[in-house]
Amino acid sequence: MKRTWTIIGVGDVPGSFKWYQSLLGLPQTAPAHDDFGQVLDSDGTVLLCLHAWGVHEHPPLTSPNRAQPGNGLLLFFRVDDFDTALPRARALVDRFDEEPHVNPSTGTAEFSLRDPDGYYVTISALAAA
Repeated sequence: MKRTWTIIGVGDVPGSFKWYQSLLGLPQTAPAHDDFGQVLDSDGTVLLCLHAWGVHEHPPLTSPNRAQPGNGLLLFFRVDDFDTALPRARALVDRFDEEPHVNPSTGTAEFSLRDPDGYYVTISALAAA
């Protein structure tokens, strides 16, 4: 088995950790460290890693000032609880970047919003609308 661990640079690991857990309907836990955390699905699968900017000298994570956070990245989550994910997401942001709609390419309902660091996040239903 192979898995991708997507790691994004964030300004506040504990705050972003809580934000993603709320968005995805996951139990609230604390990250393992103040500078790194893994958002886990209920089966232990890593959904997203959050890494503090400028820690551990990883070249692409040195500073958000070197490039805009999220440039060239779309965080796309397929969820089996789309109808309950929608109000959770509305509680986290003032507005969506894309209101709920059916994506003509996939036939699934989706919406998009920005996380606290400005990353573009899309939530898509697992099943076609």
